[in-house]
This record gives sequence, structure tokens and C-alpha cells, in this order.
Amino acid sequence: MILEINTNKTIRDVQNEFSAAFPYLKIEFFSKPHTIGKGTKKEYMKESSLSIKDVSKKELAGFINFTEDTVVHDLEKAFQSQFDLYVQVFRKSGSIWLETTATDNWTLGYQNSQGQELDKANLSNDREENDYHEQL
Repeated sequence: MILEINTNKTIRDVQNEFSAAFPYLKIEFFSKPHTIGKGTKKEYMKESSLSIKDVSKKELAGFINFTEDTVVHDLEKAFQSQFDLYVQVFRKSGSIWLETTATDNWTLGYQNSQGQELDKANLSNDREENDYHEQL
């Protein structure tokens, strides 16, 4: 997949394009980078309505190329080195989103499949709970 990054796009535009390829993953933009294996405080998260030019110090236009075999850390590093953008990949885990800090060495495809499995398990548990309550 190729993500076009330019000053006219919003963070939400980039997020939507990324999530179209990986529906159980999302990217969030931050004002500070994170250290490998550590998360970034929510206070540094940028609003999705902001334009890319509002969050990058560089005048930019270009592309981020990635596939399902791209390692999460490599994608995050590409955003930083090419566009001075600090992103963090999150994986869906049931009804919440987890920063992938402990699994930055996994590929996007594997992260996405794990999110899908957790989502299926959550749906199954919800149905079981609903069935249980309906029997009361």
C-alpha cells in the first residue's frame, strides 16, 4: 500500500487510508516520539482534525510505502524520518485500542490478524453473556 502524505491532508485522512488496509489497526499522531517498547502519553496525541502541515515541521509531500510484511517499528520510523511525523500503531483488542509498544517487532499483517482474532473472541463472549442474561 502507498499512503500519500501532503500538507493538504488531515490526520483523519491518513488514518482512514491506513485503516482501510488494516481494519484492526489504527495510527495516532503525537507531538513527541516514543521510545521503542514504551508508549506515548495521551496528552501528546494530536487531534485528527488537524492538517498534516499543522503537525510537521517539514514542508512535505511524498509517500509511505508499506505492506502486510512491514514491521510496525519500521513504519513508525519511516513517518519520522521522511516527514518528521511521530506516529504510533494501535491494535484493536476487543472494545479497546492498545498501543503496540511491546510488539513493535511484529508485522502489520500479523498485528491486524491478532486484532481480528481478539475482536472475534470479544463478539463471541458478548453473545454468550447476552444469551446468559436472556435466560434469566
